[in-house]
Amino acid sequence: MRYSLVVFDWDGTLMNSVPRIVKAMQWAARDIGIDVFSDRQVRDIIGLGLPEAIAMLAPTLNAHQADQLRQRYVVRFGEIAANEAADRFFDGIDTMLAALSEQGVRLAIATGKGMPGLKRALAAHPAQQPLFSALKSADITRSKPDPLMLQQLLDETGVAPAEAVMVGDSMYDMQMAVRAGTAAIGVSWGVHGSGQLLENGVQRVAGTPEELSAWLTASA
Repeated sequence: MRYSLVVFDWDGTLMNSVPRIVKAMQWAARDIGIDVFSDRQVRDIIGLGLPEAIAMLAPTLNAHQADQLRQRYVVRFGEIAANEAADRFFDGIDTMLAALSEQGVRLAIATGKGMPGLKRALAAHPAQQPLFSALKSADITRSKPDPLMLQQLLDETGVAPAEAVMVGDSMYDMQMAVRAGTAAIGVSWGVHGSGQLLENGVQRVAGTPEELSAWLTASA
């Protein structure tokens, strides 16, 4: 099928940024004196908006503690970003994005990141930044798996749900796509494995960026 719009998740789907997110959240927990989360615990909430992620990750925190954790995460993530090279696209992703754009497919991003963070990340990749015609983030709409973020992208681009596909690495991406009525393709190199993605409505799961690229460019 030819898709008119391909909507990508950012962290863990296009961008190899999951280790940085995990580290920042673990340091933030240490900063406020609570038990440090395991890698798996943090990975499981990546894709949600930050308030929703913290509520799921640490449900026993009171409102003040949750806000402290949120603030320290933002600080720690910024410190890590300032002291390390920019996150990189997974191998083959940049080539795939260029090929889809050249074939007239509209590209968009739907992410749990805040918009300021997404814009900073995109600015670090000036060759790819112009390829995306629409951006939505959890701080300006509702967090995944609520379908509003994806519905707003469809409205903004004028594309019908049947002509769009959501590509993501988390079950929240898949649940959002199902609720919005779009197709869904999962990727296995992010936060949730193939089994978990298949349980949440995905049609197929790409095992490598090359496989994903072949599917999407063939559809185009």
